[in-house]
Amino acid sequence: MTTSPDLVEGVSAPSGSVPSESATLGGESKRSAEQVALLLFIVVPFAALLAAVPLAWGWGVSWLDLGLLVFMYFLTCHGITIGFHRYFTHGSFKAKRPLRIVLAVLGSMAVEGPLVRWVADHRKHHRFSDHEGDPHSPWRYGESVPALLKGLCWAHMGWLFDEEQTDQRKYAPDLVKDPVIRGISRGFVGWTVLSLALPPLVGGLVTMSWWGAFTAFFWGSLVRVALLHHVTWSINSICHAVGKRPFRSRDRSGNVWWLAVLSCGESWHNLHHADPTSARHGVLRGQIDSSARLIRWFELAGWATDVRWPSGARIDSRRRENAANPA
Repeated sequence: MTTSPDLVEGVSAPSGSVPSESATLGGESKRSAEQVALLLFIVVPFAALLAAVPLAWGWGVSWLDLGLLVFMYFLTCHGITIGFHRYFTHGSFKAKRPLRIVLAVLGSMAVEGPLVRWVADHRKHHRFSDHEGDPHSPWRYGESVPALLKGLCWAHMGWLFDEEQTDQRKYAPDLVKDPVIRGISRGFVGWTVLSLALPPLVGGLVTMSWWGAFTAFFWGSLVRVALLHHVTWSINSICHAVGKRPFRSRDRSGNVWWLAVLSCGESWHNLHHADPTSARHGVLRGQIDSSARLIRWFELAGWATDVRWPSGARIDSRRRENAANPA
């Protein structure tokens, strides 16, 4: 890979002193205990996801369990897509303070890592997208089939176990300087516990049984987290390897339609990399983008302002000469 000339999208470094990395969580390197915890959070929910098929076929699932799974999935998924990604990383809109805090908490409850680290990693990804320095490009090892298969595994989840390289003070100074956001990021473990505890609490209270609490935990916590993890990671891997590319970008980002609903609009990834600060990713006819719809509702309610909606002229300026060019 070659070095990309891209600049970090979103927020530039403000002047003044910035708290040290210890003010966030995790700093610049991952300790062995954190590696073990990360492994458990990946393996255990994924094992639950694999077990979900036989459980659903014969026993162990109710409408309450499925309702908790769907509700918690889309609640926390939008916390990532609207909060961590479009708002905190790219500044696609301005949010009133209560909405800012709610988005930070909901994104943290997706169990994808502390807010400041997530944003720093993603801004670095845009700085070097699919070039040397990108934390999770599937083209890391080359373009042959074996190299791409290895790269897809790396981009999907292997990079999570690499020693942390992203300087949070460099890539997310605006968040490090905000004491409230810094506190939410530092409290990631607590938000994880809350996220995992809510479904069994509801399930147990509704059914007044330990079994109802257990099945709600299995579906609403473990299966939900595993599914959301792999959908999110698929944006890093699949959407940078396949998909249509109707817009010009400096990388290999593509649109993958069959991930659109589960990713809450994030899989319209080609437009996102062509215009990173756009509040809408699904800009073409028929492209479902629930995150953009919710941002529009926030705007109508007065909770979000200065939303960066893409104009027709802006979209046209980013089109390729051959708009139907596939991956």
